[in-house]
Amino acid sequence: MTHTPPPDPDRAIERVEAPGVRWHAEPDRETLARVAAASILAAAADAIRSRGRFLLVLAGGETPRAAYTRLAAARADWSAWHIYYGDERCLPADDPARNARMAGETWLDHVAIPAAQCHPIPAEQGAEPAARAYRETLRAVGAFDLVLLGLGEDGHTASLFPGHDGGVAPDAPDALAVVDAPKPPAERVSLSAARLSRARQVIVLVAGESKRDAVARWRAGATIPAAAITPAAGVDVLVESGLLAREPSAG
Repeated sequence: MTHTPPPDPDRAIERVEAPGVRWHAEPDRETLARVAAASILAAAADAIRSRGRFLLVLAGGETPRAAYTRLAAARADWSAWHIYYGDERCLPADDPARNARMAGETWLDHVAIPAAQCHPIPAEQGAEPAARAYRETLRAVGAFDLVLLGLGEDGHTASLFPGHDGGVAPDAPDALAVVDAPKPPAERVSLSAARLSRARQVIVLVAGESKRDAVARWRAGATIPAAAITPAAGVDVLVESGLLAREPSAG
């Protein structure tokens, strides 16, 4: 009988240059975090080899935390990494709920990425001023090499919520001021769907039972905000396998 070797737990997502959404079922959160970290490192190595730098957009929330912790212990050419954020909450800069603080504590504060190459959203200034400032930050930045995103239980991604302007139009501003988010805090800054789609690779990380219905709705073709992220190379979704087993609820 032919022996099939076990899958490599540190494998990266295989790059497929084709449109659409590709679903990668992982057995648990630990495996999801390992694959996510390996995929980030693989994308970085490819970008640095091809273009001399790596432009990465980070997701906030709990799901990417374990991947960031793994990156803190990894070896990489950190001097060529440039860090941006998909969204941020309008809270004091040292508030524990800030995405940049979580990324710093779990990963960025422990590696040698030059401070000038880390670009947090100045959301402590308020949604409108911070969005204007981040548009200036991104003005000379081309396509991102990799965008990391999450998925909310209502189908939102970054701080693009259902029923709100997600900046889908090609001429949408790079950064949007969100002043009435349906979950606290109400004021946020988010990259627009159009700007998030200007990326060579997009990976969405999905874990947790509360995301089951959003996953089912996305797979059924619902127009949730996450579905508005449409890079030319398509989207890779790393998802806990147990979340793929149910049809969407009505509505």
